[in-house]
Amino acid sequence: MKRKITVISSAVIALACVCALQPANAAKQEKSGEAKSGSLSSADKKFAQEAAKGGMMEVAMGQAAVDHSQNNDVKKFGNRMVKDHSKANDELKTIASKKGITLPNESPSHDFTNDSAYMQMMVKDHQKDLAEFQHEAQNGSDPDLKKFAEKTSKIISEHLAMAQDINKKVKHDFHPH
Repeated sequence: MKRKITVISSAVIALACVCALQPANAAKQEKSGEAKSGSLSSADKKFAQEAAKGGMMEVAMGQAAVDHSQNNDVKKFGNRMVKDHSKANDELKTIASKKGITLPNESPSHDFTNDSAYMQMMVKDHQKDLAEFQHEAQNGSDPDLKKFAEKTSKIISEHLAMAQDINKKVKHDFHPH
């Protein structure tokens, strides 16, 4: 009988310990969840949202260049924009969903007037994007967004060099009547 009471007492004590720890574990889990979304600075959130908007614009404009360009280099560049920026957009969406960031999801309107105007816009846009991505890579507070910005800034730098090269050729070839 004494052994039965000891076993029951041990079980009750173990159960009491588990119950006592549950609120602490729940609070710890809640706190770590808060840290995930709450630790992002407003600058990091803004970067992610602007990067998503810019990435969607690059895809839309790239597709317009593919569909409407008269120049093979511009078409190839447009294809590259669609491929690279779609991949970056998907990666950013994954990071954003983990961090609780709401990204814009409406596709921007695109206005393709001619090859020269598109390439000039691509040079300016990639200069601006490169500066923003490098800034986030150096100064961001979220390690995942910093890593994304660092990796993507290398691709944006390639895009900028390509855009500048094609822009020179297209400008040279463009003779308004």
